[in-house]
Amino acid sequence: MVLSGRLSLLYFRRQHTKLESSTAIIVPMASAARVFNGCRSLCAAAKSATPKTTATAATTTTAAKKKSTVKKSAEKPAKKLKQPSTERIVKPVGILKPSPISPALGDFLGGVSESPRTEAVKKIWEYIKLHELQNPTNKKEIICDEKLKTIFDGRDRVGFLEIAKLLAPHFVKTS
Repeated sequence: MVLSGRLSLLYFRRQHTKLESSTAIIVPMASAARVFNGCRSLCAAAKSATPKTTATAATTTTAAKKKSTVKKSAEKPAKKLKQPSTERIVKPVGILKPSPISPALGDFLGGVSESPRTEAVKKIWEYIKLHELQNPTNKKEIICDEKLKTIFDGRDRVGFLEIAKLLAPHFVKTS
């Protein structure tokens, strides 16, 4: 069927406008969903503000959405949980590695000959807390009793930041 010039132009414009309106509906909804992360109330308001589309445009958008969801699920394979291996034994290193200690610190820690730095500091703090040796007005200061004076060079009071410095000579360096 051959249409006259004006009539065919009018028919073309109608079809072209329908396609533009259907694409105009898809793009803002997709970007709105992306921006608001699927906030239902905002997307519902945006959806009700846009004009309704024809059945063919709605089915194409539904098919496009189904394809995109299938692709997303296919892209991400299921993650396998790693089982902790009991075969591998990890050796302690650094401050966790037991090293030989001085006899004075060994007596304080219970007669041991070697200890990691972390355990020594923990046991010293346990002793301080148990005997309430922190200064009540200044918790940063530790009041040394006779047992602590043996490992802290005979000092009466020690700052909590000085403990590591005063323990350094008690750990014998091995090569």
